[in-house]
Formats: sequence, structure tokens, C-alpha cells
Amino acid sequence: MTDISNIKAIYLTAEDLKIAASILYKAYHDDPLFIDIFELEKEGYESRLRSAIREELNAFWQAKQPMIGLFEEERLLAVACLSDPSATLGPNRFWHWRLKMLLTAGFLGTKQMVEKESVVRAHMPSQYFHMLSFIGVHPDHQHRGLGHVLMGAIDSVMLEDPKSEGVGMFVTLPKCLSFFEDGNYSLIEALEVGRIKGHIMFRHR
Repeated sequence: MTDISNIKAIYLTAEDLKIAASILYKAYHDDPLFIDIFELEKEGYESRLRSAIREELNAFWQAKQPMIGLFEEERLLAVACLSDPSATLGPNRFWHWRLKMLLTAGFLGTKQMVEKESVVRAHMPSQYFHMLSFIGVHPDHQHRGLGHVLMGAIDSVMLEDPKSEGVGMFVTLPKCLSFFEDGNYSLIEALEVGRIKGHIMFRHR
């Protein structure tokens, strides 16, 4: 087992967002949901995905939502982004986010992202909960147990809000289901959003 005693979980600062976006881009490059939304088969997929992740992180930052990083000394190795239960960061975001997304990801991509989040939220088994939007570990540092450290940090954020009933997630990669099950997430239901099949997972308080 790799030594992870020197790994620190702390909230990201504005200076960390560029590296965080790079980690998440690598984590979600082959995710079926983003492949569908940003049209892998059409030229410019990488550019659209990068832009979308960058705008998402900027929206999280501006709305003061919890973004956790795992650091080894000064190096960012893993990232998780949540929206808290009272967040104004709902599926419609705010107008400047939508405008930027329209310019970078295109009309269809923006529309599908908004629709996906609305559908997923409607199927959660709770009204007041944290939503886990992004989670990723740098490819060079996978299989070190960092995902489980990050899961513990996500639990801590949720437990800090006494009213939060848990954490919800829409999982589109079947290989990730066991990871979330190990983190005490329950499989709520299989869900199809557009052409994408996934699973609603929820970690009850």
C-alpha cells in the first residue's frame, strides 16, 4: 500500500482551478455522458469538453461551492466538486454561465447539460442533499487509495451541514459503481438520460 500519510485534503483556491480542470478533463474524457453531450464524433470534442469543465469550475468558484483538492505537499493530485443543498448553483446556473457555455460548448451541449442535471436531481431520494458533480484523480496517481481519501473528505463536507441528508451522484461508468458502493453509496435506480444509461447513487447521512 502506498504511503498516503502526507496527503492533505483542503479546499481549492482560485490559483488551483487550472490544474483542477486539467485533472477533471483527463478523468471525464472517455465518460459516455460527455462523449454524447459534446459529440466525440465531431471535430473539436476536446476543446468543447475543456471549455465546459473550465466554465463549470468557474461557476462553482463564483457560487462559493465546496471544491476539495488532495495535495501532496504543493502538488494537486485529485479533485471533487460538490454543490451544497442550499446552492443557487441549480441546473439553470446563472445567465453569464449559460452565455459562456453557449459560446464554448454550443447550444446543444449546454441544453443537454442543464436537462441532465434536472432529470438526475428529480430522481434523488431526498430534497436537501449535496450533489457530487465531479470527482477525479490524476492518472499518474491512481491506485494509491486517493479516491477513498477523497470520499472521506466529501463525507466531512456533507456532515458539516447538519441538515444535509446525504450526497447524490449520477454514475455513468459501470466500473465506478463498486468504488461508490465501497464508500457507502447505495444504488437507488438505473436511469436513462437521453441516450445515456447511468445509475443514481446516494450516500445517506
